Amino acid sequence: MLHIENLHAYYGKSHVLHGVTFDVQPGEIVALLGRNGSGRSTTAKAIMGLVEGEGSIRWRDQELLGRKAFEVAHAGIGYVPENRDIFPTLTVHQNLLLGMKGRTQTGRWGFDDMYRMFPRLKERQHTEAGVLSGGEQQMLTLCRTLMGDPDLVMIDEPTEGLAPKIVELVAEYLRELQRRGVSVLLVEQKLTIALEVSQRCLVMGHGQIVFEGSPAQLKASAEVRKEWLEV
Repeated sequence: MLHIENLHAYYGKSHVLHGVTFDVQPGEIVALLGRNGSGRSTTAKAIMGLVEGEGSIRWRDQELLGRKAFEVAHAGIGYVPENRDIFPTLTVHQNLLLGMKGRTQTGRWGFDDMYRMFPRLKERQHTEAGVLSGGEQQMLTLCRTLMGDPDLVMIDEPTEGLAPKIVELVAEYLRELQRRGVSVLLVEQKLTIALEVSQRCLVMGHGQIVFEGSPAQLKASAEVRKEWLEV
């Protein structure tokens, strides 16, 4: 479905990704793990066309490298960046409305799905998004991306700074995506949620994939965790 081959990426003259290769299958949750600066977020940004890259990014047999971010989104890839981009002066409901591809859209997801997954958003649907808590803003960002009905969602550090109760809601959200056949690339630093929800774990270090295996294999490999994940 998504196939990355020998991906190199640059910030100006800085060479950040060094030949990254992996794939994401339909309905699969793949965790992309690593310390800060390992290249995880850059990989997601390169797929979205937000940083300059070389190599190949194939999505359903079409080449995405060199495409603009809006073209990648229209092709069916959703992206939830780390900084929780919301429209602060619009209500929760209006933010979700803006996520839809078209007014006549009949996709997999509707407002009722969002409000069922995150009841707190239903309670606050007429509230301006700017006054929501960090956890609520994260819920809103996750849901707004889904309203565009993507087939693959890349999510960058969705649990950063969230209370354990909210983290559990995010984990359930990821499982719901999978139940509906949506693939997920979960960019995370925290092992716990990655081991809990993913089918495959990729570990990055110095701009390369240094480990690929199941959550059980990663759990069993103290050496990999110590070398590439523990802070």
